[in-house]
Amino acid sequence: MTEAMAFRDIRFTAATDKDREAGLLGFVEATFGPLRIEGIAVRRKLDGGLALSFPVRKDRHGRDHPILRPLGDRERQAIEHEILGALMLRGVGP
Repeated sequence: MTEAMAFRDIRFTAATDKDREAGLLGFVEATFGPLRIEGIAVRRKLDGGLALSFPVRKDRHGRDHPILRPLGDRERQAIEHEILGALMLRGVGP
């Protein structure tokens, strides 16, 4: 990510205890360029690591349609590194 398009003003809201037991740790909202992005889920993976899930909408047939998403694995890893790293540095979040 370039400095001009880095995530900023990253905020974390913890999930309920019941949701945490199921692996949902909470939600992130952040500013990216001229956009405020909300609803990014922070989840605990089976191997104990953390991952982000990006917002989707469901159609009437129950199919997911991404609202926003990384374009590839390298982009996903860069976004996870930036957002999760910022939360950990501040001692916020999972």
